[in-house]
Amino acid sequence: MLGDANIAASEWNWVDEGSAADIECRATPIQLPIIRFALGAIEGVDVIVQPAANRQKKLLVADMDSTMIGQECLDELADYAGIKAQVAAITERAMRGELDFAASLKERVALLKGLDQAVIKQCLAERVRPNPGAETLVATMRRRGAMTLLVSGGFTAFAEPVAEMLGFERAVANRFGCSGGVLDGTVDGAIVDGQAKRTSLEATRAELGIPAAAVLAIGDGANDKAMIQTAGLGVAYRAKPALAAVADARLDHNGLDALLWAQGIPRSEWVG
Repeated sequence: MLGDANIAASEWNWVDEGSAADIECRATPIQLPIIRFALGAIEGVDVIVQPAANRQKKLLVADMDSTMIGQECLDELADYAGIKAQVAAITERAMRGELDFAASLKERVALLKGLDQAVIKQCLAERVRPNPGAETLVATMRRRGAMTLLVSGGFTAFAEPVAEMLGFERAVANRFGCSGGVLDGTVDGAIVDGQAKRTSLEATRAELGIPAAAVLAIGDGANDKAMIQTAGLGVAYRAKPALAAVADARLDHNGLDALLWAQGIPRSEWVG
């Protein structure tokens, strides 16, 4: 396939035999999309094309809903109020980039006005589950010295417990407005949108003093585009078309721990 695309592939080696392989190519940056297109024809395989330099990342920045966890927390919370279908329809359009994120967030939160705060803990316990490979990805990268940041357009009431569950060192998210133990239908403070996600990534990278090439970012929706495009390796996980179109790579088949293979780390060195 690479030969047909006039790309010279010098050799290939297993990262984990039967599961993940490295193919070394001689290519210019402008040829990377050609390689992705050529190898993307292999059915059932995730292909990540990247420079060999800075392959092992020093910063992981990840979205939460439908990325590190399998749920959209606001949608699940709305189910307890009997309005999941209404809220989920807005969420879907926002993640596809069809609605302004900040406006759609305010609209969804307004629909939850009057919901008892105690329902959040119930929702966490009953509904929220990590996606396959999430804990292993975070634990292994931390063991190897990387900083890990969970950055969500959702809410700290979910993001902070999820960050603790998965082992993230930091979490950035919105805050629910509350009064008298119930949600008041507002967002407290500035909204964490796509631009805020990118700002959090850039601020953490500057703090660590590392180049953009040393950053791995992963998300699934349109509001992740800015941070995905800022990272050295931006990955779209089971993503909406708006994000998949701009990401460096797509993870459509494997679990999140496959991003360790992308860094050349064999399963024998994974944590968890």
